[in-house]
Amino acid sequence: MTAAGIDIGGTKIEVQLFDADWSAVGRQRIATPASYDELVAAVVAQIKWAEDQAEGQVAIGIGAAGLVNPRTGLALTANLPATDHPFPADIAKGSGRQITYVNDCRALALSEAVFGAGQGKRTVMSLILGTGVGGGIAVDQSILQGPTAMGGEFGHTAAAAHVVNAYDLPLWQCGCGRTGCIETYIAGPGLARLAKHLTGQDMTPEEIAAQRHGEMAQVWSIWCACVGEFIHTLTLTADPDMIVLGGGLSKIDGITEDMMQAAKAAQIGDFDVPQIVVAKGGDASGARGAAYAAWQAQSDE
Repeated sequence: MTAAGIDIGGTKIEVQLFDADWSAVGRQRIATPASYDELVAAVVAQIKWAEDQAEGQVAIGIGAAGLVNPRTGLALTANLPATDHPFPADIAKGSGRQITYVNDCRALALSEAVFGAGQGKRTVMSLILGTGVGGGIAVDQSILQGPTAMGGEFGHTAAAAHVVNAYDLPLWQCGCGRTGCIETYIAGPGLARLAKHLTGQDMTPEEIAAQRHGEMAQVWSIWCACVGEFIHTLTLTADPDMIVLGGGLSKIDGITEDMMQAAKAAQIGDFDVPQIVVAKGGDASGARGAAYAAWQAQSDE
């Protein structure tokens, strides 16, 4: 049995087909439609393409940003026109087949645990630092899932009060409706927000990172302090063997070293902190993780 993973993003939908050795043997990318009905139809078309290419039984996994409420089956998405729609059910109905639907951040954790930087580690956490902050946890090469489906929405934990107080930072409202979420400080827009608050300058995260040893040193230092306390919270909660970074900020040169140093500064005493690395799989990780989750689901039947 082969497997296919479909990565659904705000701008593109990409399907990747994997052989029995988990090598990518085919891929197709299309633009993400703007309406819900067109979105469902586009995903169904990608499934049909994978089935035709596989010429046999194929497990289909879908990785997408956002959440699906286990109680109602309705989606909540920021960058797809699927909110308040039964997205996974409509895809299954339209394709006439079983699918496995996972959050894309959780899919990254699984992919990196099985195929990437986390191979050989028992507990692998993914941490996406991009437009928002999210992640997932894979334990023994399976996604850790709970009854609320909220596990991994790390960005909506509260920022450390003592750090906010020490640097006299505002409490910003988050897109989730709450105030003071860590995402509002350490996501890409959060880093830019810190720079604007501290210096009055409008700068991109890339520009800030490039000047972090010069004009933006204070901004970067405060960002690292926020990140260090956040890593401390994740460590106390899950104690992962490894944290694998994804998202736009993970591309900043030297970011893992700065995050490790910040995590050690926030740690209690001389206890260790998790290893922090950049994801190996790159753009392929989400699709491969979704495909592997589907393969696991069918193998367990």
